[in-house]
Amino acid sequence: MQQKISLKILPSDAANDVAMIEKIAHAVGKKTTEISGYELLKRSIDARGKTVWINLTLNAFINEPFHRRTLQKFDFKDVNNSSKKVIIIGAGPAGIFAALQLIEYGIKPIILERGKEVRARRRDLAILNKEGIINPESNYCFGEGGAGTYSDGKLYTRSNKRGDINRILNLFVHFGADENILSDAHPHIGTNKLPAIIAAMGTRISDCGGQFYFNKKVIDFIIEKDKIKAVKTADGDILTGDDFILATGHSARDIFLLLDQKKIQIEAKGFALGVRIEHPQELINSIQYGSQYASTDLLPPASYSLVEQVDGRGVFSFCMCPGGIIAPASTNENELVVNGWSPSKRNNPFANSGMVVQVEIEDVIKYNATKKNAATADFQSPLLMMDFQKEVEQKAFDIGGEKFVAPAQRMIDFTQEKFSSSLPKCSYLPGINSAFLKDVLPAFINDKLKKALKSFGKKMPAKNKDHGYFTNEAVLVATESRTSSPVRIPRDENLLHHPQIKNLFPCGEGAGYAGGIVSAAMDGERVANRVADSVLM
Repeated sequence: MQQKISLKILPSDAANDVAMIEKIAHAVGKKTTEISGYELLKRSIDARGKTVWINLTLNAFINEPFHRRTLQKFDFKDVNNSSKKVIIIGAGPAGIFAALQLIEYGIKPIILERGKEVRARRRDLAILNKEGIINPESNYCFGEGGAGTYSDGKLYTRSNKRGDINRILNLFVHFGADENILSDAHPHIGTNKLPAIIAAMGTRISDCGGQFYFNKKVIDFIIEKDKIKAVKTADGDILTGDDFILATGHSARDIFLLLDQKKIQIEAKGFALGVRIEHPQELINSIQYGSQYASTDLLPPASYSLVEQVDGRGVFSFCMCPGGIIAPASTNENELVVNGWSPSKRNNPFANSGMVVQVEIEDVIKYNATKKNAATADFQSPLLMMDFQKEVEQKAFDIGGEKFVAPAQRMIDFTQEKFSSSLPKCSYLPGINSAFLKDVLPAFINDKLKKALKSFGKKMPAKNKDHGYFTNEAVLVATESRTSSPVRIPRDENLLHHPQIKNLFPCGEGAGYAGGIVSAAMDGERVANRVADSVLM
């Protein structure tokens, strides 16, 4: 027989197979010899009290042979001869998962990606990190898999009403991810493993008859009446399709400009902006777990989640990366953007997280009103927030220095407006330079960050003789600005097409409907379902 049980055990017991069987046997009232194995269903860590506990939900096999779980199967059809074709613009999570879903319907996806495939893209990232030279079409944001390929690979989302999270996780496992993502409370793949998984997805799409075009940047939409007839690419090709899925990601500013120029409705949208904060990972372990677990293999590198309301705006941690590095996520030569990621083992010596302030449209209108050119500013522009985002990124680039060296400041120095005469070691490969971050960040963001960091120090105080979260051992690196799209592309609430263009389906982070790999993937599938309804009618 099989029995579902819950256990609350110490980390040392969770890491010991003999102890695990003993705990299971005790929970079900059986002898250890009667337990043939167990299947882990859910795993989480509770470090809120003085003792750290591992919470497990598992399926125990009692007096019957143990067998591994049956993984979900998928029906990818041969679409080589499909008469129905859908153009997908962008090969990030939204675009790729939309393509896979269309193939299950028997519809041929044609994916147009402005960047390069995974292997060629990796070389461009190496040049960016080592030489400070960026390829605007092949970087951490653009290329096969989009920003998701070289992201941290966190698969946690609260958007469970938008789609089937388990289906997305099972698809990742189907293409090579470890099965533990099906049971971990906060599943994580790792930047070192994601590229091969993304490449496997691309290979399956091509093997089924879908078409993948790289270095294929869309520069125009050919519109007749209320529909797109075709798209034009930078190399002069004209490609037609039945429907068009727009999945270009939050950094495709040229697409926002194109839509605006063609009078296709878009809207300015709030987003969050701030810095990346990096601590020694052992310090975060000590704060979260206690000093006895500061450097242990019994627990994973500790993470944190922080939020504070300051003067009516949320200040919060974003994309926290235990055992990770800070990476240059810029897409243009004169704009500095940073992001973070972790390998699968999360075994780097630093912990980093975005620490950002929510920015609303009224904040930017007030900010622009104080500038010299306020009289000529267009406060109604749908590109208002994008232009503000770009302005801050350009300041960071100018103040940081050449070759994407980033401006940085120690945490306490930042709150006290003191120049950091020295900086701690930092994982950001292009390098960091001491600067006053108040010269990079608008005052309304800078001031809220200062207040929030002091509050976060009280929420994560020192344990024993260690430092707490609020410490000069931490360094702030500017600027974390691509948290979400500064533009929303509207769509019909039910049919999901653009209100003006009936066969244009905006989706994912770039359209303003997702925030991370899983939510973008679910939105891509959701749009693909609506496209299938339209195409197969």
